[in-house]
Amino acid sequence: MNVRTSLKAEDLPLTRTLTLGGMRVHALEAGIQWLDGGAMFGVVPRPLWEKKIPPDERHRIPLALRCLLVETPNALVLVDSGIGNKESEKFRDIYGVDNAGDPTRLEDAIRSLGFGLEDVDLVVSTHLHFDHAGGGVALRPDGTLAPAFPRARFIIQKGELEFAGSPSERVRASYMTKNYLPLVEAGVVDPVDGPTDLVEGLRLLPTPGHTPFHQSIVLESQGETALFLADLCPTSAHLPLPWIMGYDLEPLVTLETKRALWERVREEGWILIFQHDPTVPWGRMDPTEEKPLLLPLESGGDGG
Repeated sequence: MNVRTSLKAEDLPLTRTLTLGGMRVHALEAGIQWLDGGAMFGVVPRPLWEKKIPPDERHRIPLALRCLLVETPNALVLVDSGIGNKESEKFRDIYGVDNAGDPTRLEDAIRSLGFGLEDVDLVVSTHLHFDHAGGGVALRPDGTLAPAFPRARFIIQKGELEFAGSPSERVRASYMTKNYLPLVEAGVVDPVDGPTDLVEGLRLLPTPGHTPFHQSIVLESQGETALFLADLCPTSAHLPLPWIMGYDLEPLVTLETKRALWERVREEGWILIFQHDPTVPWGRMDPTEEKPLLLPLESGGDGG
């Protein structure tokens, strides 16, 4: 992985498309954020992780804000919504947020594919941290907050919704009520509880560890399977089992979640989709290697 320490959102393609059986899965590059490299790699020593993703002068590494737009047979589904348009300049500087202005880069990506925000039927949240759920609620010109996708139902794990309101200082900075309470108040949230077959070809899979109710998304079509990992494994550099973020609330749970999944991923040849990898959107795990080794998909083949 060769990542420039000056990487900007405009350096990434606005969209990329994966053909999964008969399903079209679009990776939407909703921007870049820069987070502390040590926090992103937890107990992994810096001399190891900085070879994968070099930090800038503030010790931060660039991370994609990749969302998915999935054309299922019965619904247009958006998975996660990036950071959105509500944050202050101070916030944007601290977290190195680069997602353009208003409209956001996420909105531009959706429109570039020929869809409008009103075409989205479902918005699925892997969890409610600000860099995953911020774009679901938009700041209007009159200063009010409203659902950004006017026709959509918002799918959130019931436990995650309850946990987001925790008074714990450990989690408070990542959960912002402005990103989900306006949805609850508007009556557009449909809570789910555990594994859920949401629509044809799309299944919600609990993958706890980063948060207790974190979920990943399984996509299936014509015998092909892909897994949107979200923060279970944010980049391809996090494939080794002990390479776990310092942000994870239950790192030992993350470890066991990864261990169980990686065996199935190898055996069944699943495609892995990375939410935060700045250069690698997806790939397959090499089934011949004992240690996790990613085989990126070739452009023009499975991925474009």
